[in-house]
Amino acid sequence: MAQQFAESGYLIVPGLIPGELCARALPEVDRWVDQGLRARSIDSCRDPATFGIPPVMELELPAHGEILTHRSLMAILSQLLGPDFVFHHLHSDRHDATIAAKPWHHDYEPNDRADSSLIMVHALHYLNGLDNGMAELVILPGSHREPRGKSAMAHLGTARIEGELTINALPPGSTVLLHSALLHARRLSGATSDRHRYFVDASYCQVGAARWRPVKPYWRHMLARARELGLGAGLSPELFADKHFRDDIAQG
Repeated sequence: MAQQFAESGYLIVPGLIPGELCARALPEVDRWVDQGLRARSIDSCRDPATFGIPPVMELELPAHGEILTHRSLMAILSQLLGPDFVFHHLHSDRHDATIAAKPWHHDYEPNDRADSSLIMVHALHYLNGLDNGMAELVILPGSHREPRGKSAMAHLGTARIEGELTINALPPGSTVLLHSALLHARRLSGATSDRHRYFVDASYCQVGAARWRPVKPYWRHMLARARELGLGAGLSPELFADKHFRDDIAQG
C-alpha cells in the first residue's frame, strides 16, 4: 500500500466510513452550511482581527470528530505516514448542481526546512458517495513527484491532461487519500444529480524535525479543543501536538 501510494500519490478506499457514522455526519454538514457556520469559519480565516475564533469548528461536530480520528483511517495513515503524524485541518461542505469547478491545483503546505520528502495527506471523504451527475474529482497520478507551486497549473482550468484519472463513481462513505502535492481538480460533469455531494476533507502531516505551516489563524485553539474533547484517545500523542507547526499562516 505505502509503495503504491508513494508512486501514484493516491489511494481509493470504497466505504471506509461506516454507514451509521455517515448518517450522523450528513445532518451535521447540513447544519454547518445552512446555519452559516461554514461562512463564519471562512470569515475567521480571512479576517481574524475582525472575526476572531469561530463559534463552532468542524471538529466540534460529534460525527465529524469521529471521522477525523476513525480507527480504520488512522490505520491506513500509519502505513502511509508512519506511526506518528499530526492533524493539520478539517473542511466540510455540501455541493449541489450549482457548485463551481475548481482548477488544477495541489494543497501541499511547506515546512520550515523546505523538506519535500515529508508527506502530507488529504483524506477526501464522500459521505454520500459520487455518481456521474455530481462534480467529478480528477487527479493526475504521479504528479506529486514534480515540485511546483500550488496554482502552477491553474491556468489550464479543468482541461483534460494526459494521464489523468477521473473519479465519479463511489459508494457512500468512500475515501480518496491524496498525497497533498498531487495535482487534482473538481470538474463539472455536465449532468445533474438529484443528490448532494457531501464532502469532508481532513489533512494530516508526517512528523519529524521540520515544522509545518498551518492554514487556520486559530490553529492553536483548534488543536487544544481537539485535546479537550478527547479526540483520538488512545492514539499517538502527536496527533494534536502544537510543536509540529510554525507560527506563520498559509495564504490562499
